[in-house]
Amino acid sequence: MSASPEAQFAPGALAARIDAVIDAAVAESRIVGAVVLVAKDGAIAYARAAGHADREAGIPTSQDTIFRLASVTKPMVAATALAFVDDGIIGVNDPVTRFLPGFRPKLADGSTPVITIRHLLTHTSGLIYGYDAAAGICEGLAGPSLSMAENLTRIAAQPLAFAPGSAFRYSVAIDVLGGLLERAAGASLPELVAAKVTRPLGLEDTEFYPSKVDRLAAAYGDGADGAVRMDDPHTIGNPESSVTFSPSRAFDRAVFASGGAGMVGSAPDFLRFLEAVRQGGSPILSPKSVALLSENAIGAFDTGVAGRGFSLGWSIHHHPEASGAPFSPGTWQWGGVYGHSWFVDPARALSVVSFSNTALAGVGGAYPDAIRDAVYG
Repeated sequence: MSASPEAQFAPGALAARIDAVIDAAVAESRIVGAVVLVAKDGAIAYARAAGHADREAGIPTSQDTIFRLASVTKPMVAATALAFVDDGIIGVNDPVTRFLPGFRPKLADGSTPVITIRHLLTHTSGLIYGYDAAAGICEGLAGPSLSMAENLTRIAAQPLAFAPGSAFRYSVAIDVLGGLLERAAGASLPELVAAKVTRPLGLEDTEFYPSKVDRLAAAYGDGADGAVRMDDPHTIGNPESSVTFSPSRAFDRAVFASGGAGMVGSAPDFLRFLEAVRQGGSPILSPKSVALLSENAIGAFDTGVAGRGFSLGWSIHHHPEASGAPFSPGTWQWGGVYGHSWFVDPARALSVVSFSNTALAGVGGAYPDAIRDAVYG
């Protein structure tokens, strides 16, 4: 019999379960530094920092350590876009060409389909991650130092993988959305995200270019005998499936601000963002926009996980029993490849943020699954 909700989230029992997961991962050097926060019913139920923000310098992780966010950026850019929908500046069904008239990628047959803002937000546009290196595209983590305009031109020159609206594939779509927002609102993406999300919520550590360098964690990657400090660039994986990182990109103001992967921030900031959305959206979003973030918008398209769809900002576990996840139906979840995972279970008024400085162990596999399972007991 499962524990009652009261016993399940009792502070002592919850802490014992999560502490055991973190302690093992740090002791085994699978994770170098970690911050885990749990909010239940709007109050902090668990908060811990462990390990090192910079192992070689002996700097311990603190709860306000700043991390390279990678795809944790996407939810905040999606929220920025929906704030402009609330303002009537853009519409989710607007064609991308309304704001980016030159962005007209073609299908393999040479035809030019309509891509909408909704397609971008739901990753159903036909764009992809993993373009051939010869295309010279920057996908937000590493690669050539390009302006927004040049990167969009290079993306548009590549054929779409499928007709917009016919399938799901995680992609550079939010980088394209960033360029669209800049054109629609007449300001840079960092200025827009600050105006619509980070400043109204008081997220002082979350930005596109780190201004508090002394609190920025070093970046680590999986190694055969434990995590290793990243080189620059640093590739994890094999030629068939790999991810290349450039930790210094966070400081490169000559490269475009990546809406898909470009921000830095702290775990408390991101928890505050999630809780604001979970509790109705104020002061950044309307209830209508929160509904767009809370409902599966892609039907039965394959996302790679059974029972998981996608809203206009993140994945939605509409049938979590299909994958064996302990989530309630309707749980939101995603992560960031530098080492982060998070989820919000609205039915249980539960928000969990797990940040680390270790890729890929912090974003997928044993560690984030064990954190999730420890939360649910």
